This record gives sequence, structure tokens and C-alpha cells, in this order.
Amino acid sequence: MLASLAFAQNYKVESAAAPAAGQLPQPLQDALQPQGTSVLNEQGSPLLSIWLRKSLPAKSNPSASSDILFGALSEGEFVGVVQFSSTGADFRGQAIKPGFYTLRYALIPQDGNHMGVNSTRDTFVLCPAAADNNLTAALSFDDLVKLGRQASGTPHPALLVGAPLNGETFPAVAKDDQGHWNLQVKGDVAIALTVVGKWEG
Repeated sequence: MLASLAFAQNYKVESAAAPAAGQLPQPLQDALQPQGTSVLNEQGSPLLSIWLRKSLPAKSNPSASSDILFGALSEGEFVGVVQFSSTGADFRGQAIKPGFYTLRYALIPQDGNHMGVNSTRDTFVLCPAAADNNLTAALSFDDLVKLGRQASGTPHPALLVGAPLNGETFPAVAKDDQGHWNLQVKGDVAIALTVVGKWEG
């Protein structure tokens, strides 16, 4: 997201209080950890904030595939909530309106349309918080696509891409060798995702 700023800004993290009462449906609010993480730009303005799920089921037999970063997560699983404080963009460069979105774990399909788009397949689909109301269920790929399209307003679902974990500091945000800024946070499962940067080509 906001790829043009990736080389002009430095980012930092700070703790984020729980969303205010009424900002989220109550079942969603109750499902989140009370403290989240905000990513701030050099001016101290929040780019986005993320709250992880209180209890995130992990698979007893995680995937060991070399192209999957977070093999303990199940496809379609509700992972947390992200808030965009102002208009942002996903990893495709698609505009994302300010507001709250659930994060659902998904894998890039292994088909002709998606081969080679990224070295790893992990993504987090953005779903409008008001439309994602079955938090205990792992959604099908088709349902994820439908919700992700509501977030993007295009035929392509809105998503943030997973990134490799970098060290044992949580939360943390750091720039990788591609110029992307990656945020890593930890609950039951540690995850990292690109918050500044987009696919090239």
C-alpha cells in the first residue's frame, strides 16, 4: 500500500487502544485482544491499526510447504481487524476506504492466473467489518473473494500480503530488501504482513 511513500518515509509502531464502543459490531469487538498496534508515519499520523483475535486456532499439523509462511493458520480463518485511518491501498495498489476490515487468511491459488506473482502464497483478505459476521467459521475461498471485492470495489479482492518474520521483536515494523515495510505482530500465532508496498509488474 502507498508504494510511492515507501522510500520517503520511516515508520514506527505504538500500542493502540481498543476501538471505541459502537465502532464495531459487538461480537467482533468481543473477539479481539484489547490492545492493538498502530503503524505511524514520520509525522506521527496513523497509517493503520491492527488488533489480533483473542484466541486464534492453530492447526495441529502445520503445513511445511516452502511457499507457505504461516502453515499453522487455516485458510479462511478470521485473524483480526485492521483500521485504515485515511484512504489507503492494498498490495495490488487498489484504494481502500477509511474504516474497519476483518483480516482473513488465504493462500494465492496455484493456477495459471496467479503463478509467479509472489514467492510465497500467504495473504490476508480485507473484508468490510460490518459484512463479516461468521467469525468462528473458516470461510470458503469463494466467500472470501466476495467479501474482499466489497472492500476493494473491484473484481479483485482487497488483500495484504504475508511477509517473512524478522527477528523476535513484537510488535515491530521494518523495511525489507524490496523497499516494503512489513509489520509483525504476535498472538497465538506470529504473523507479518506488508503494510507499505505493492506488487510490481
